[in-house]
Amino acid sequence: MRVLVVEDEQLLADAVATGLRREAMAVDVVYDGAAAQERIDINDYDVVVLDRDLPLVHGDDVCRRIIELGLPTRVLMLTASGDVSDRVAGLELGADDYLPKPFAFSELTARVRALGRRATTALPPVLERAGIKLDPGRREVSRDGREVQLAPKEFAVLEVLLRADGGVVSAEQLLEKAWDENTDPFTNVVRVTVMTLRRKLGEPPVIVTVPGAGYRI
Repeated sequence: MRVLVVEDEQLLADAVATGLRREAMAVDVVYDGAAAQERIDINDYDVVVLDRDLPLVHGDDVCRRIIELGLPTRVLMLTASGDVSDRVAGLELGADDYLPKPFAFSELTARVRALGRRATTALPPVLERAGIKLDPGRREVSRDGREVQLAPKEFAVLEVLLRADGGVVSAEQLLEKAWDENTDPFTNVVRVTVMTLRRKLGEPPVIVTVPGAGYRI
């Protein structure tokens, strides 16, 4: 899942990003509304965690921009105000969910995952295919009942492949969904991660390479 965190309190923004990365999400971080609009115009995000009170460009305008572009991106709006009228105003702008500060990180993570499932065709919380079961909330993976221990990026790649529901996912799409914008686009990290993932999932192989196209389960 690809997430953009937009928060002008840098320590909070970095802490949220670090926590979400530990949950196997690809996370970009910006600290003002202008930078957020630039990223939204360039990258495809499943979820934007958006502070409402931002410098340069207000969070309301960033939310409007996402709606105007017709993106499937879901918006979780944050605010220091607990006033009901503020929450209503944010939702009326087009935000999909609202979370007042301070918040529990576990709640933030659960809301981001729920919104991520709504960014595409509705999918169940637990993904299953070819004997593989992946539970994003619990960070658990099994194959035919056998627990499989995966590193965060391996987990993220497997989640993207399972969400494709048998469709082919290109290396570029995997790089976009499982890694952040600081990753070298010419790296072989996708190929290496898929190889390691295949080995950990065991025999017979369930990840198929489609020559010239990508990978599928």
